[in-house]
Amino acid sequence: MSSIVIPPRRFRIQRSELAVPATSPHFFEKAARSGADVIFLDLEDAVAPAQKNEARKLAIDALREIDWGRKTMAVRVNGLDTAWGWEDIVEVARQCPRLDLVLLPKAGGARDIEFVETLLSGIEQAIGRREPIGIEALIETALGAANVEEIARSSQRLEALIFGVGDFIVSMQTPDRVIGAINTDYAMVTDPDAHGQRQTHYNHQWHHVMARIAAACRAWGLRPVDGPYVNFKDEAGFKASALRARALGFDGKWAIHPNQVAWANEVFSPDEARVAWARKVSDAIAQAVSEGRGAISLDGELVDLAHIKLTENILARDRAIRAQQDNA
Repeated sequence: MSSIVIPPRRFRIQRSELAVPATSPHFFEKAARSGADVIFLDLEDAVAPAQKNEARKLAIDALREIDWGRKTMAVRVNGLDTAWGWEDIVEVARQCPRLDLVLLPKAGGARDIEFVETLLSGIEQAIGRREPIGIEALIETALGAANVEEIARSSQRLEALIFGVGDFIVSMQTPDRVIGAINTDYAMVTDPDAHGQRQTHYNHQWHHVMARIAAACRAWGLRPVDGPYVNFKDEAGFKASALRARALGFDGKWAIHPNQVAWANEVFSPDEARVAWARKVSDAIAQAVSEGRGAISLDGELVDLAHIKLTENILARDRAIRAQQDNA
């Protein structure tokens, strides 16, 4: 098996993905003017069963009539096991040239992605669409987590996997109350110290799932994206959740409220200090290579050719974000 990193199937900046209920047209213009990289119009969890058909029509009208600028536009369709899922895909893809991504909930295995791919291929041939519609899928069930590697390699249309923590909590039957926050039951207690005192250290109960999603995405050229943090007034909690995801290799995070967009963009953009460090290291290594050296000491640390790849990841992301902002 080759050890070469698979390049992204399609590159997009996806620091923030703003959820907008399709039944809330009064939010559409505000979302279009927001700083979100990606917007998804929601036909699933945010829509009551009696409103499903009307929500689909509203989403189609919004994609056709509103100027979304250069944002990546997605629609979260209903699950494939519902009465609405297949029709959501067909009607939205058939009628909306502005659609970039189909967001598929509760992906359980490769065949779910392959089914959506087959539908999209037929629709594109029928309407003469040349730009293929991408797929992003939610990993939000125990079955999806168990099959995440299979899902990740299932289709060239698949661009991103999202950790849907809310439904994952339901699937795992855990007692969490605040979706996206840590569960304080998941903790370690230290041995008593010299004074008999013990300390409690909280842990992240979904670390193993998120790490597996991130690894599957990086192995197959996908973007890993973290799901919601529902306490939309809690900036510190949101950013802590986003930083945990970033530390595991995630590209971005959902925003369920416009306020969270700026927080996500901040966390998933390289800050000035990180960019300055990357430029300094990159220049130093380039100078060393020109002098026939592969490793040097810089500010008390050993840096070598491996740092070229590390710094290029940072600098390439910074360039892409700046270019996107310039073209907004």
